[in-house]
Amino acid sequence: MKTTENAGFSSDRLATLDKVMTERYVDSGALPGYQAMIYRQGELVHNSTVGSMDLERDRATQDDAIYRIYSMSKPITAVALMMLVEEGNLGLDDDVHLYIPSWKNLGVYSQGIPPTSADAKAHFVTVPPKRPMKIVDLVTHTSGLTYGFMSRTTVDATYRIQQIGDMQTPGGLDEFIEQLSKVPLDFSPGETWNYSVSIDVVGYLVQLLSGQIFGEFLQNRLFEPLQMKDTSFFVPEEKMGRFTSCYMPKQGGGLGLQDDAGASTYAVPPKLESGGGGLVSTAADYMRFCQMMLNGGTLDGVQILSPKTVDMFGENFLPEGKLMSDMTPEEGLFSESGYDGIGFSIGCGVTVDTARARISGTPGEFFWGGAASTAFWIDPKEQLAVVFMTQVIGSDARLNLRRDLRALVYSAFTESLT
Repeated sequence: MKTTENAGFSSDRLATLDKVMTERYVDSGALPGYQAMIYRQGELVHNSTVGSMDLERDRATQDDAIYRIYSMSKPITAVALMMLVEEGNLGLDDDVHLYIPSWKNLGVYSQGIPPTSADAKAHFVTVPPKRPMKIVDLVTHTSGLTYGFMSRTTVDATYRIQQIGDMQTPGGLDEFIEQLSKVPLDFSPGETWNYSVSIDVVGYLVQLLSGQIFGEFLQNRLFEPLQMKDTSFFVPEEKMGRFTSCYMPKQGGGLGLQDDAGASTYAVPPKLESGGGGLVSTAADYMRFCQMMLNGGTLDGVQILSPKTVDMFGENFLPEGKLMSDMTPEEGLFSESGYDGIGFSIGCGVTVDTARARISGTPGEFFWGGAASTAFWIDPKEQLAVVFMTQVIGSDARLNLRRDLRALVYSAFTESLT
């Protein structure tokens, strides 16, 4: 491990990072524990494990603990897509119906009520979209698709009733795509930013165009080459002793068990491999992924992407350079980040304006988080990557702890490269 001072950090201030995060979030009972990794200028300069990974069994957080990374699966799926873009299999400006013909005549919801059950046929009135859905709409969540948990519209109610995107969908990704072909879009593509199952559709496209089961493609083309040995869609029996339990806030304070590591659905492979939220990983594995991106697409002599493709992840792909705050249908819509000053890139957020975002950072850094309060970001200009792992779902403190982590990491700098 490189000395913190040689990497442009203050060791005293990094100690403050752990002190503040521990007192504010672990000692207060908001988190059971966490792991924080910081990589800069070619070296791992900080790796801390704090608290518990399993309160029921009194297991301290381990360096090789396995976490549910939920939506931190999305950037991995986006990289898989861009590998196929580089190989000439598709382009970001292609119409989606070129690859999913059953979606060619998808309309935009106008009126109607959701079906009464998963098997009931819905009757909707739709209008044609203003333009076809494109691949870029999928990677930026401007596709017109949604998530069932949004609880905002008739369309997302239909997703809930029909369990669209459920990881136990019997027909897997193929059935998922067929389900979506029968539900109207929530809005015309390109008009709105709305968190959605779009990246799961990207996973389907990777499977379709590569000729490999999606999970096999990730294993063969990404995880094995990058030596991400513990990243998968499930946790095999021999690794269950390293699997974390997941928690959720209890009314009145404290944490309640949300998914017990000893009796988890992650113990067996899912029927639907969700590129939008289905992976488990370790902090070390995810840092390998971040290192590859920070190094311009290559790690330890293995090239995954071209440096020019990696540069695209630091660009804002929202229409006309808009920010997420310009394109969200209503304040408070679910996201893994705030909206002001933030654009959206290929499967992840991108910082455009730090003053508007009111966070420490650098324009062009890209990032995202997961539903269990995990987070990562990559700051190419500062040669920095940060991975934060914990396991609390449904926490109101999710965005605050990421804000605090950013402030503490950047405040520990003794020199800036920009």
